[in-house]
Amino acid sequence: MAVDTHAHVFRRGLKLAATRRYAPDYDVEIEDYLRQLDAHAVTRGVLVQPSFLGTDNSFMLKALRQHPGRLRGIAMVAPDIAVPELRELAANRAIGIRLNLVGLPLPDLRTEPWPALLRRVADQGWQVEVHCDARDLAGLVGPLLEAGVDVVVDHFGRPDPELGISDPGFRYLLSAASSHRVWVKLSGAYRNGSGGRGEAIARAAMPLLRDAFGPERLLWGSDWPHTQFEGSSITYASTVSQIEAWLPDPQERSILLVDTPTKLFGF
Repeated sequence: MAVDTHAHVFRRGLKLAATRRYAPDYDVEIEDYLRQLDAHAVTRGVLVQPSFLGTDNSFMLKALRQHPGRLRGIAMVAPDIAVPELRELAANRAIGIRLNLVGLPLPDLRTEPWPALLRRVADQGWQVEVHCDARDLAGLVGPLLEAGVDVVVDHFGRPDPELGISDPGFRYLLSAASSHRVWVKLSGAYRNGSGGRGEAIARAAMPLLRDAFGPERLLWGSDWPHTQFEGSSITYASTVSQIEAWLPDPQERSILLVDTPTKLFGF
């Protein structure tokens, strides 16, 4: 009953976000993703709205409606989204929103319309997924915790490739574990430095994350289909091998792969 907590689906021809770092030139249908899950004995998955599709979550929602028992979703929304739209997302098994802020100015989450949105998110029992550079974590995670929402941090917290685990932002992330309302995704290590640097940072970070968060607040995600890294050696199978190497104890791995995401994502 393992859960992959981070993957994307998309198709060419969909409306793209006006501001984007990248747009793929190929299709990834939900059937392609489910075949990956089946091939690697992963039962369930969490679809994360890709940044290049912006706040139009319709393609992801279609996949969620087709496979309600196997999938959950993390949406991207405008801060002034109407309540009926949030309810529609929830009815289609979205269970949180994503703040994808890599390369973007940080919003002031203490200033409207953000507090109103975060109250609604908290009232629905949703999470806020944060994707940003580690140096920006304190400016986001702190206000989110103040707003009463649970926080999931992507990709090891995105420490600076030069600083690695010495990055003050990564150290802040470790300190945030004491809130018991922050989870970290062990995913996309290759995004944190080229030439194997990101994977090396992940190996160094693992014992620190394990000691701070325990397996109860760590998650695994394949980051499939590895957007912007399609020509690399990264595959679904290699991400499965990574989590087995990073967390060799099978009991702890079961907590991380099954127990924690089953509860957090409402399976």
